[in-house]
Amino acid sequence: MKEYYLGVDVGSVSTNIVIIDENNDVIVKKYIRTKGRPIKAIQSGLKEIKEEIGEIEIKGVGTTGSGRYLSSILIGADIVKNEITAHAVAALNFVPDVKTILEIGGQDSKIIILRDGIVTDFAMNTVCAAGTGSFLDRQAARLGIDIKEFGELALKSNNPIRIAGRCAVFAESDMIHKQQLGHNQEDIINGLCEALVRNYLSNVGKGKEILAPVVFQGGVAANVGIKRAFERALDMEVYVPNHYDVMGAIGSAILAREEVKSKEVSKFKGFEVADTDYKVKGFECNDCANMCEVIQILAEDKVIARWGDKCGKWTNLSDINLQRLA
Repeated sequence: MKEYYLGVDVGSVSTNIVIIDENNDVIVKKYIRTKGRPIKAIQSGLKEIKEEIGEIEIKGVGTTGSGRYLSSILIGADIVKNEITAHAVAALNFVPDVKTILEIGGQDSKIIILRDGIVTDFAMNTVCAAGTGSFLDRQAARLGIDIKEFGELALKSNNPIRIAGRCAVFAESDMIHKQQLGHNQEDIINGLCEALVRNYLSNVGKGKEILAPVVFQGGVAANVGIKRAFERALDMEVYVPNHYDVMGAIGSAILAREEVKSKEVSKFKGFEVADTDYKVKGFECNDCANMCEVIQILAEDKVIARWGDKCGKWTNLSDINLQRLA
């Protein structure tokens, strides 16, 4: 009988859920917009998976992303890990000798440096939008084109132009200026791809030793114009995995498979989680000068977890301490 493992990556833009088998092959994947409601996104993803492949036995569960603690409580995770580790594990599964991972999502980007299969350095950019996917989304909307066409149009450019990419505001005003000068759309789009890559390498990749093999993942990796711009800037081939958009979830599923090897039973609560009535409530603790903002998760009106307090007074209510592993 095949064994299946569930990986969940909850981010601010998307919630990604995958199921892999014992060979790390992806059986099913879901990319769902979080829209500020991570619980609903997780439930929606699990429901879609159940409807698509039916009830299967999950041997292990891993969670990652900014909402990894929340998701681990909801679904019952066997392991909780940060995004850096999860993305690195997934990339190593795709290119075993990978030395550099370029990851660009909707609202943040990161670079991960590996040597001999071990993460030795990393950097993240969560401030400047000019190095993220949301920057491209806005410019595509301004140009009146579908973001899915963005990369292919960039490849048709015959006369690359330079667009200021240090800041999203400057890039937008410079792009408008180039439109007014009469440059064609393909050249402007290619210029925007070049600008994003320059911004990424000068901010996120600043001071990092980028060595091949290089793996490019995250939602923006679908853009062939950005991939080609990276290859020109780095003068080396850049690999894009088949499941580039859910690599964090894949990494957490692989970690779960390793974690449960010595366990007989997974903590997974089952696909019925999709039908559970969850609520999130918060309150301010006034017992000391810290005045902590405590978050509590309720399932069917029963408190199942609390966090946010510095002293542990409220957290100790549940087994959430077990989640503080990553």
